Parts: sequence; C-alpha cells; structure tokens
Amino acid sequence: MPNYDGTITLASSVTNLDASLTWFKEVLGFEEIFRAPEAGWAEVTTPAEGISIGLGQNEEVDGSGGTTPVFGVDDVEQARSELEGKGVRFDGETVEIPGLVKLATFFDPDGNSYMLSQSLS
Repeated sequence: MPNYDGTITLASSVTNLDASLTWFKEVLGFEEIFRAPEAGWAEVTTPAEGISIGLGQNEEVDGSGGTTPVFGVDDVEQARSELEGKGVRFDGETVEIPGLVKLATFFDPDGNSYMLSQSLS
C-alpha cells in the first residue's frame, strides 16, 4: 500500500480564488491555511482533522460541481508505481510544481478522479 501521510484534500475548481476564499471564511468559518497565487491554489480548513478543501482557480468551471479527493503520500512516484502495478489508470505524467508539490491523477473503475499529492515544501 502507498504510505499515506494522514491528510486528504478535497480539490474543487473555482473561477475566482479570492472570492472563493472569502466565501469559505465568512460563510463557513473556515481558515485559510495555504495560498500559492502563482499556482492558482489555496487551501482552507474543515471541521475534520486532516481534511482540507483545496481551491484551484480555473477559468473554465462549468458549474456542474464536483470535487477530487487528493490523498497525501510520502512519495508520489513510489505510490504511483505500486498502484500502476495493480492496474490503476493514471491521467498523464506526474506533475511537479517546483518547491510546492508533486501530483498524480488516477481513476477508479468507474472513471472518478482522485489524486496523489507529495508536499515539496
């Protein structure tokens, strides 16, 4: 099994990062815990320990909603290799945002997307 680090981020696409952060803070009472404007990304707390909501700015949000659970792991390449060995399908190559994170998107048998995330900070 991949070596999970105990965190889960529920990633959602948003059209306006600042407006979304304001909404999560003022309406739901969540706190901002991370922001990388150069990557169009921010995270807020949730009431559940180890679970955060990630907000990724994307101009092409279609309004249909949906989130992608992102599982924190110690080593994305090791976890990916292990899952690929079990027949799990990944979406392209592992993406690295230098100094921030490595990400690998994969799918369950029904085509639902999930991600593996390794913090580089």
